[in-house]
Amino acid sequence: QVQLVESGGGLVQAGGSLRLSCAASGNFYRINAMGWYRQAPGKQRELVAVIASGDNTNYADSVKGRFTISRHNAKNTVYLQMNSLKPEDTAVYICYADSLAGRHWGQGTQVTVSS
Repeated sequence: QVQLVESGGGLVQAGGSLRLSCAASGNFYRINAMGWYRQAPGKQRELVAVIASGDNTNYADSVKGRFTISRHNAKNTVYLQMNSLKPEDTAVYICYADSLAGRHWGQGTQVTVSS
């Protein structure tokens, strides 16, 4: 069983920054890829960023140059640094982690960007 606990969401003005964290705990051999999705009301869930175990990263076009994903392997934690936030970034951000047992999900954290 793997548990993911997110933190760092909140309310910020447009142009501001937030840093999300997601820590994995539980019984697993190794965490492979980790990443973030987001879900806005009335929209499809969107993959925001992913970081592989070898630290290769990939971003949605909508966040390239503004968001940075990183990880601390010893802490089994993934981070999402979000800069130059826009109102359209408003969503529930949900982290995930892949282990040999499959994909595990966090509970989600709300990010609201006011104009």
